Amino acid sequence: MRRAARFLPLTVACGLWLAASGVSAQQVPSYGEHLALLKQHTEVIELADGKARVIVCPRLQGRVMTATAAGLSGTSNGWVNPAALQAGEVNRQFNNYGGSDRFWLAPEAGQFGLFFAPGARLTFANWFTPPALNQGAFRVLERSPRVVRLGRSMRLVNASRTEFHIYVNRTVRLLSRWRLLHSLGDEAAAAIQQGRLQAVAYETENTITNLGPDWSREHGLLSIWILGMFPPGPETAILVPYRGGSESERGPVVISDYFGRLGPDRLKVLPQVILFRGDGRYRSKIGTTQKRVRPVAGAIDFRRGVLTLVQFSLPPEPEKHLYVNNLWHLPQKEPYVGDVFNSYNDGPTEPGAESLGGFFELETLSRTRELRTGESLTHVHRTFHIQGPVEHLSRVTQAVLGVDLQTVRREFFSK
Repeated sequence: MRRAARFLPLTVACGLWLAASGVSAQQVPSYGEHLALLKQHTEVIELADGKARVIVCPRLQGRVMTATAAGLSGTSNGWVNPAALQAGEVNRQFNNYGGSDRFWLAPEAGQFGLFFAPGARLTFANWFTPPALNQGAFRVLERSPRVVRLGRSMRLVNASRTEFHIYVNRTVRLLSRWRLLHSLGDEAAAAIQQGRLQAVAYETENTITNLGPDWSREHGLLSIWILGMFPPGPETAILVPYRGGSESERGPVVISDYFGRLGPDRLKVLPQVILFRGDGRYRSKIGTTQKRVRPVAGAIDFRRGVLTLVQFSLPPEPEKHLYVNNLWHLPQKEPYVGDVFNSYNDGPTEPGAESLGGFFELETLSRTRELRTGESLTHVHRTFHIQGPVEHLSRVTQAVLGVDLQTVRREFFSK
């Protein structure tokens, strides 16, 4: 990979690349344009089944970078950051290449956090991605036209100075058309077929194995954390269904104070779903805990007519399991009562500062437990991109998320 002495400002570099490609800043590059860009800077493994394609980059920490349902000229559904690709691995804080499925580990903050040094104040200036997650390649262990298996050993230290030694197995699968439809259920499958919607789906199966001493709750545990980065839009809403019940029984419907309070133009709770704005212009984050979470969430880009869905591993009674806490609090009173699903919307990290590039994220976390030496945890994260007329996409969201898109548009984007 070509290296540079420093990063260009992300927004400037993005604009330069878009201009060079003949793509306006209001448009998302095609899959073929992203493929060409990535091939200039790193190793690319392409999974394909007809026009459905997925790009995996082992040297970029095993990321799935993007996918399409329509071949080289089709929509690129992942967010890819030209600035970081051009700069190389020189940013100690975060090599932000983008990618629609990247492997991280949690917790982020708190007394057992991985992203802050022991005793550090929980500010963005002190936030650093652990080197094991920020640089270095995954080894390619196996590959076929629709599957690639990757592996890598990692060493990390948390804010309580607990050391971890793990091995990561990461398998990326491009799902067949039949499995894509079967995974969404009969009603959604019928809507996709009858509406002639374009669709692509892929999953990552992520397993970590403890190669070091036994883990203990007193010194910190790890969770698998999968994050997908996607192009933002002025009419993009993240859609998060949740389990009903009173706050006294299940706690708050949504955790929304990661980076400050949000107004109704950015966050709205409907009886069936949480709506969160994904415009890439205001730094904010929400989450649902194990008492509220459902094993699916999504996002709709009304301008582009793209619906993104994620499904993920969830035990039958998640409230009975441990989930690490990613809130930027120190100390955390309940370090094992945390969010299972998160969504992040990018924006300036502070007044007058740059953003990280402008994107939104759909994130899921595995449960955790005290692993003995040689024991493992596994988390599956599945991503769907479905494109077509909004009225047909609405039938899919009704079947999968329990909300129609006319309601979302009326409640969140009408003035």
